[in-house]
Order: sequence, then structure tokens, then C-alpha cells
Amino acid sequence: MTIYLVRHAKAGERRTWTDDDMLRPLSKAGWAQAEALAVRLAGHEPSVMLSSPYVRCVQTLEPLGALIDCEVVIEQRLCEHEPFEPVLDLLSEVPNHAVLCSHGDIIPATIAALERRGMEIVSEADWRKASVWVIKRSKKGRFSKAKVWPPPPRG
Repeated sequence: MTIYLVRHAKAGERRTWTDDDMLRPLSKAGWAQAEALAVRLAGHEPSVMLSSPYVRCVQTLEPLGALIDCEVVIEQRLCEHEPFEPVLDLLSEVPNHAVLCSHGDIIPATIAALERRGMEIVSEADWRKASVWVIKRSKKGRFSKAKVWPPPPRG
């Protein structure tokens, strides 16, 4: 079983954004990344798309949703500044080929926790925006291996 854990694509600058940070959208470069991610992930037959409620995360998955005619479902456990333990539970619950979108604090903490629990990392870590962790889960729920796809090249 395979799960795809996506770090949201590039968004506008946090330091110059004056509104609620949850509302900060993707930048032009971020939309290009989201489109490229959609093409790559669509070929893996996503079963469900779960996202942090932050606009930049939802927007990262929207092009994929349009390609595969699937709605992005908000999942509070993927929020920025939240503990990673609920994400571990979520990863155990989701169906095969689930695509999840979260943040640069949650993903490294989650991957590190899985590694402490015995998951093997078979690629160099990459925490950049629009990177995708491909996580293998056995039918018994054990997380065995993970690798990361680097962000799509700039268009």
C-alpha cells in the first residue's frame, strides 16, 4: 500500500502577508508546481485527497482533483503547528493511494517519527515545497519504506 504525503507548493511570502496566514494562497510558481504535481500523481490513481485547511494546501491539490474528478477533503490533523502524533494515526487510517497535503513542520516530524518506529528511508530527505513523500504501508499497518520525490522543476 502506498500513501503520498505532499508538502504544499510555493505560497506568497509569509513576512509580507498581512491577512490571516491560513488564507495565504499559492504564488504563480506554486500554481505551476501544483499543476506538475497533479500530472505526476494522477498516474498513481489517488483514492482520496486530504488537506490541511490552509488555502495553500488545498490549492496544491486542486489541480489533481480537477484531473481525477475528486474533491479535496479538509483534515484538521494536517494543520500547521499541530502535533505529529495524530498524523501517524491518520496515515494508519487512510486507504491505499491516499494523497495528503500538509506543512513544513508536520511532514519532517512525521517522517522522523516513522523512522524511529522502524521505517527505512531509501532516498535523500527533501523538505522543499512541493516535495512528495511516498510511504509504503503493509496490510498489517506497518510503515516499511519511504522515499521522496523532489519538487517539480520550474516551468
